[in-house]
Amino acid sequence: MRLIHRQSELILPSEITPREVVEERRDFIRKLALGSIASAGLLEMAGRRAFAQSIGGQGTHLAASANTNYVVMDKKTAYKDATTYNNYYEFGTDKSEPAQTAGSLKTRPWTISIEGLVKKPLVLDLDSLMKLAPMEERIYRLRCVEGWSMVIPWIGFSLSNLIKKVEPTGSAKFIEFTSLADKKQMPGLQSGVLEWPYVEGLRLDEALHPLALLTFGMYGEVLPNQNGAPVRVVLPWKYGFKSAKAIVKIRFTSEQPRTAWNQAAPREYGFYSNVNPEVDHPRWSQSSERRIGEDSFFAKKRKTLMFNGYPEVASLYSGMDLKKYF
Repeated sequence: MRLIHRQSELILPSEITPREVVEERRDFIRKLALGSIASAGLLEMAGRRAFAQSIGGQGTHLAASANTNYVVMDKKTAYKDATTYNNYYEFGTDKSEPAQTAGSLKTRPWTISIEGLVKKPLVLDLDSLMKLAPMEERIYRLRCVEGWSMVIPWIGFSLSNLIKKVEPTGSAKFIEFTSLADKKQMPGLQSGVLEWPYVEGLRLDEALHPLALLTFGMYGEVLPNQNGAPVRVVLPWKYGFKSAKAIVKIRFTSEQPRTAWNQAAPREYGFYSNVNPEVDHPRWSQSSERRIGEDSFFAKKRKTLMFNGYPEVASLYSGMDLKKYF
């Protein structure tokens, strides 16, 4: 994976205001020019936040330092595309529905229960959870099992920070995530598409991998409701449905969890669900993908990479038949 370092796209007002009124005219004019650029950037951010609020997103700034170990060369998906084209069946099965209906979700107060095979079970409110480790921005690819992908700057910290805090016992082999299921707030729960609440899971060593991100924001702001607010996981080497949203419970178990899509259609959705272009979905190929916002529906699709282009996770599956354990 090629890494790059990206400078902030915004120039802070403090950097464009003259430090002394006696500065030379040339320097003053230069700073005025920089001020125009900064104003345009701030206006763009203000517009984005207004858009976020209009579709159910909070649009609230979330500070984070860029982790340059996790930056891909790919162009970032536009915020509007990432927040209006979503799979989130609790708010509807059409890609546009979550942005339209998720405004009903109340993300505060919010608590998460960490339980099961751990020495130190916890019940944390959202603020306490967010203080467990410094926030980082990581630009990850996200690949959907349906054949489309995005590139999103996520904000959070490695899930391992929470796991180490609760100290799993020696018999803990898996970790299970349970999402909120509230019919008063989530109109999609009226459907029988899946068994609710939504449950996903990982092997414990997968959850401990540094790439596994406990996520609270994206694009410099808190997560919009339709993208999994207030807390979700992001697992960039797996298909998107593995990244549980609106998490209310994390449980450590000795047995493999019964996960939502694997229970609904086991031939189509394996427990591991690693991005593997060599293992097709029963109804379509997984060898290529369409990047949302860049590739038109009729354009030639781009080649899908093994583990979605994150080869550093390959050692987790050494010796496994990835066609059998798909």
